[in-house]
Amino acid sequence: MQDSQLSSEALPQHIAIIMDGNGRWAKERGKPRVFGHKKGVDAVRKTISTAAKLDIKAVTLFAFSSENWRRPEDEVGLLMELFITVLSAEVKRLHKNNIRLRIIGDKTRFSQRLQKKIAQAEELTRNNTGMTLNVAANYGGKWDITQAAKVLAQQVEQGELAPEDITEEVMSKHVAMSDLPDVDLLIRTSGECRISNFLLWQLAYAEMYFTPLYWPEFGEDSLIEAISWFVNRERRFGCTGEQIKALMDK
Repeated sequence: MQDSQLSSEALPQHIAIIMDGNGRWAKERGKPRVFGHKKGVDAVRKTISTAAKLDIKAVTLFAFSSENWRRPEDEVGLLMELFITVLSAEVKRLHKNNIRLRIIGDKTRFSQRLQKKIAQAEELTRNNTGMTLNVAANYGGKWDITQAAKVLAQQVEQGELAPEDITEEVMSKHVAMSDLPDVDLLIRTSGECRISNFLLWQLAYAEMYFTPLYWPEFGEDSLIEAISWFVNRERRFGCTGEQIKALMDK
């Protein structure tokens, strides 16, 4: 395949990112962990902007796992406040750029104030037709599959579904993001090489890209490098970051 023939169809449709390393990045600089989380917001902004320019269909960010409640109470509190602040500040920008925002996970554990902010943000961007940005908050892959199993169990109990009719396709309709393509590229920053209970069902066939960069260091070039790696893995032909950048200018 010739270099000039690279098209946006060769790019991943759905990118999932485990944004890891905020705390360690801050600690190395003698700063509190929350400083790293705040700096990580800049990396989120750059990532969303780059993905949108490349016409990526969906990006899913792992913001807060169901295991994160085990962190120190003051850090969790600061993370929740940061979540509210960022949600309020960024949603208008997302809306202006025709991006649809969705929060996936068990929202019932959040404060009423945060639940209200989430509902307002989702409602504002609901009919946008550009990229879908999913933010996984109080999310776990096992929880996701368990919720889907409960729905199917209720349908069986009510006589709406026979057990033998439960297929992978039926199950797929009840996990998070069932209306979007499965994840085809997972990125994890900070050098950790595990998926940490993230999108267990949706990652079944994903390519997994691990970078030693801490999340606050991740930017446009980092995302382009990951996408270039994906294209080379998936399509088995040479692809450069410059070619991908050229697609952003179309």
